[in-house]
Amino acid sequence: MTSFSYSTVPHVRVGPGLAGTLGDECAKLSVRRPLIVTDNGLVTLGLIAPIAQAISAQCDALTIFDGVAADPSEDVVEAACVVARENNVDGVIAVGGGSSMDVAKVVSVLMVGDQSLAEMYGVDQLPPGRLPLFLVPTTAGTGSEVTPVAVITTGATTKAGVSSSVLLPDVAILDAELTLGLPRSATAMTGIDAMVHAIEAYTSKLKKNPISDMLALRALRLLSHNINTVLTQPTDLAAREAMLLGSMFAGQAFANAPVAAVHALAYPLGGHYHIPHGLSNSLMLPAVLAFNAPMVQKDYGELAEELPGGVATSAAGLMVWFDDLIATSGLPATLEAAGVAADDLPMLAADAMLQQRLLVNNPVEVTEACALQLYEKAWSG
Repeated sequence: MTSFSYSTVPHVRVGPGLAGTLGDECAKLSVRRPLIVTDNGLVTLGLIAPIAQAISAQCDALTIFDGVAADPSEDVVEAACVVARENNVDGVIAVGGGSSMDVAKVVSVLMVGDQSLAEMYGVDQLPPGRLPLFLVPTTAGTGSEVTPVAVITTGATTKAGVSSSVLLPDVAILDAELTLGLPRSATAMTGIDAMVHAIEAYTSKLKKNPISDMLALRALRLLSHNINTVLTQPTDLAAREAMLLGSMFAGQAFANAPVAAVHALAYPLGGHYHIPHGLSNSLMLPAVLAFNAPMVQKDYGELAEELPGGVATSAAGLMVWFDDLIATSGLPATLEAAGVAADDLPMLAADAMLQQRLLVNNPVEVTEACALQLYEKAWSG
């Protein structure tokens, strides 16, 4: 017997229209002056207004910060904190993708105590305490609503992570109606991102455990059986909800059995080229699957069993299925097609070595030379 630990969000609510109950959720935790953290695109689409109206009916005051951008920077976090302090908020609500949820998590901590953002980076660097936190995803991919991690851009090309159970929200709400307007490209990127979470959690070297395994397998089944439906029938609410559930299960899996080389090699692509995180993972996945396959044949075969019918239940079957999905998704399939310069590959490999927090979880050791080979494989396809 091997000991292990598992933790997750205390309350999860799933169902169409449940974002409209956020006012009730605030009332349960005596939140009277909440802050919504979101992006201007969702405000422009009209997604935030009905949610804000429902919250305002239950609260004394509501503040909206819509300055979140992809790969949110420390400046964005500070701007959100300024707005939060000026309005004396007593709770934080994220409505959006992973970027909005990451900002909301960090803001909820910074509003309590005197710890600086710079002191938060790393694993378990946070003292107890934060404002009440509610997370509502509008994409099915990051799983951030159930993970204890926030990733912040720290410089022109660098990111850092904050990892602590303090960042787990009080309530996560999965409302599939909020994902109906997600563009095809974003649906594909985020869906593949979630499947990478499931795969890497299932093969994580250090903390893989029976609960994370169960969640990862169920996540991959839900995601793989529904992604083509949401790509071709984007208003299918049942399929959208299945994707949200799969994303959440994958998030719960990798929150306890952390991700590895795909993510470690994806981060420099986001830092230097501002490639969306889900696309970065999609670009690196085939090369890393092939690299790891000799060591995890059994695990990959078990993952392949969860894919739609007709797939060989083997490592080869898993890799072929993802090659086909990426080819039909409309996403670029190689780093070259994504605009990455071949001359930059050594620089990317060096930067990937800074992600040891993730690389230690990979089933095969990744040296800088290996990282360069993986980038070269991903560049040419």
